[in-house]
Amino acid sequence: MIVFSAKISGKHQDRLRANFPDLTFQFCNSADEAMAYIKDAEIYVTYGGDIKEAFLSEAVNIKWIQVLSAGIEKLPFELIRGKNILLTNARGIHAIQMSEYAISMLLQVSRQAKTIMNNEENRVWDKSVKMQEITGKTLIVVGAGAIGKEVARLGKAFRMHIIGVSRSGKQVDNFDENVKITELNTVLPKADFVVSVLPSTEETKDIYTYEQFQAMPSHSIFLNMGRGDAVVEEDLLNAIREKEIAHVVLDVVKEEPLPENHPFWEEENITITPHISGLSPNYMKRALDIFDKNLNIYVNEKDNYINKIDLSRGY
Repeated sequence: MIVFSAKISGKHQDRLRANFPDLTFQFCNSADEAMAYIKDAEIYVTYGGDIKEAFLSEAVNIKWIQVLSAGIEKLPFELIRGKNILLTNARGIHAIQMSEYAISMLLQVSRQAKTIMNNEENRVWDKSVKMQEITGKTLIVVGAGAIGKEVARLGKAFRMHIIGVSRSGKQVDNFDENVKITELNTVLPKADFVVSVLPSTEETKDIYTYEQFQAMPSHSIFLNMGRGDAVVEEDLLNAIREKEIAHVVLDVVKEEPLPENHPFWEEENITITPHISGLSPNYMKRALDIFDKNLNIYVNEKDNYINKIDLSRGY
């Protein structure tokens, strides 16, 4: 039996049943509802938040968990590995919407969107607003996976020089240069823009400290849409207040929702968005396309799964 705790539309349910008429699906509207069927489930499709120790103790027949999101850092990897469960996620389906978000925010900051909208609201006609261009600038993308590659591709429309930063430092399409993450500090002084799309791993936690922000030019813009725990937030706040960098855009923070009394809200040169860079009307279709392909692999007893997670590394 294939059990869904992730709520999907009737249209998507019908498509899966039509594509796999010999399989049994149980579509649920919540994790609590799904628990009634979990003992019989061989495959479980979820957003991931319900995968806890109590769940795994009940899921005695589970062989494969498909997570319909990219974020899996909070899953109990040791328990999943101990039960020899296959784990896959939806990494890569965010490339289009998140790359559009990144470029749109760099344009908004450079073209003074906040000031313009505030002036419009207050009926102020002010032609002295200082506009900047993003064309021809240097963009550093930290995290050269599917999302980073698409950010780089869009950046090429603005004739940017684009440097990719990754664990391996290997050459990746759409980038002019690629360096290892251990070499991050050597390229930061070149940055007009830094876009971070790092996942949450032991290697990436607190990777951005005051040292990194100090290494960036004072006119640079830092955007984080990867994981909030990559940033030492106190250091970032100090860097903005000391004018080490010009502006920060944060779609992710360590504590979400960001508390109302958090000092980030008060800073004119910090732009906060509520973890929306990955939202898209096409999200579910793309996620289920991956599941559909993986299910074909599963029923045919192959092993070339899309986005198979290395449980020892957590990604």
